[in-house]
Amino acid sequence: MEFYFPTEFGEQLAFGAAAFTALAGFVIMFAPGLAMQAFGLAPRGERREGFSEVRSMGGLYLGLGVAAVMLAQDWTYLALGASFAMAAFARIISILSDRGSTLLNYILLVVQVTIAALPLLHVFGFLQG
Repeated sequence: MEFYFPTEFGEQLAFGAAAFTALAGFVIMFAPGLAMQAFGLAPRGERREGFSEVRSMGGLYLGLGVAAVMLAQDWTYLALGASFAMAAFARIISILSDRGSTLLNYILLVVQVTIAALPLLHVFGFLQG
């Protein structure tokens, strides 16, 4: 089995979004303290469940990103794009209803919309060549 790298530009962008997702998931899963600090989160008191939640989310990102990279199929790119589109939608809800109007939230919203858009644009045929 050999490693597949896409030849079409649109699929390369989708592939890049998947690779970025896998890399972010790897960092979040294996360095949850660093990830929590970067996002302004911290466990409270003796409760350490926050680390479990962050690690499991990193595992989800890692698994979804690796699956999209390894399979390089439209359905996996669709799953990646749809997942990040829903995450971006949830972030918008949080910005509007949780007083979450912060610079970090807006930056992460742009990142999530970008990661959602690249694979979805490829899957639906808007990125050709």
